[in-house]
Amino acid sequence: MLFSNQIDLLKNRDRVQRTNGYQDNYIAHRAKIGVILPSTNTAVEYDCQKIIPRGVSWHFSRFMISQADLSDDKKFMDFLEMVRQNIGASIDSVMSCKPDHVMMGMSAETFWGGIKGNDGFVEKVQQIIGIDTGLTTGANAVTAALSALGVKGNCGQKIAVITPYQPIGDKNVRLFFEDSGYEVVSVEGLKCENAHDAIALVPEHKVMELVMKVNNDSVNAIVQVGTNLCASNVFPTLEKLLHKPIVPINIATIWHALRSCGINDQYDNKGRLLENH
Repeated sequence: MLFSNQIDLLKNRDRVQRTNGYQDNYIAHRAKIGVILPSTNTAVEYDCQKIIPRGVSWHFSRFMISQADLSDDKKFMDFLEMVRQNIGASIDSVMSCKPDHVMMGMSAETFWGGIKGNDGFVEKVQQIIGIDTGLTTGANAVTAALSALGVKGNCGQKIAVITPYQPIGDKNVRLFFEDSGYEVVSVEGLKCENAHDAIALVPEHKVMELVMKVNNDSVNAIVQVGTNLCASNVFPTLEKLLHKPIVPINIATIWHALRSCGINDQYDNKGRLLENH
């Protein structure tokens, strides 16, 4: 199955509330989706707010990042440790609005330690949100998106990846995709020095240059990870130019969360994933 955390659609979907035959202004009668993100992140909400299907609402919960320095591998690891310590409170907070599904708006931790590490992260979060609530992580969303786009693991498919990370982050991203059965031709990291402006304000031309750098005829798809690196505006055009899937992680997680909730609305000019799948 494409999605391992399917919700009971008969129980949770189309909760129609009517008065005298007219549908009331009932918020999120199709799905409520909680989104967990670092306090420094400005890209995830921006991307979610551009994709709001009828009867769906996004509910954001931030966990505090008091030290945003990512300037070397050690500081990157310190940042991840902060994530692990603080994320639980933001999950508890968003669960108080009783979401149908929870989406992780941060990605580094979900790639850490390859498939085994992501599985462990999923298990910990699922214990907090409960087995009846679906869960989307960046890692699982990207592999599901690649599969939907015909670039499947363990089939000799080659991918390239761009990241905002330091080398230790790139190493774990490579490990995850290799564990998932892909030949990773290259991983190019921007080595951004902090978790806020250094990532969020990377200019679009720099992102496009990096895509062109990793692209070659042998690459079947290009993936962007790092949820504060906004690439959703330029990737649909690059897909048409390069004639191959180019998957930004925020679009992958949004798509995965919606599809997991049975929301199959499609959108033009948002890339192949939301246009066709």
